[in-house]
Amino acid sequence: MPKFSISAAGSRPCTLVVCRGCCCGDAAKNPGTDHAGQLARLRAAAAASDGRIAVRTTDCLGPCGQANVMVVQPSSRARQRGARATWLGWILDDDATDDILTWAEQGGPGVAEPPATLALQMIPPPSEAHKRAR
Repeated sequence: MPKFSISAAGSRPCTLVVCRGCCCGDAAKNPGTDHAGQLARLRAAAAASDGRIAVRTTDCLGPCGQANVMVVQPSSRARQRGARATWLGWILDDDATDDILTWAEQGGPGVAEPPATLALQMIPPPSEAHKRAR
């Protein structure tokens, strides 16, 4: 079993969590979106970032009606300063992907302001959405 050190956790980069569950990444739900190409672009940018950006996929983030969903998690340093993850929905085209990559390259949440165009795609995390509905 691998051991993890606190210092390794302390240097986590800005991380893009890409939903690829039941609805996100589904060509039947969102035809015309190159889901595989989008993920390949994100991974290529992370590989070229010298460790400043990480990408991971997950099965389902929850708000399926807003597919494709991504979460931009702040780096460890930004999180220590109070930055929190930003949830984004309807990430279906190259422009949205470009905006996310630009923001992540600049440092992401807590380090750089997101492009104004992403404000229209920000969504509440599922737990917050449930609180508001009550």
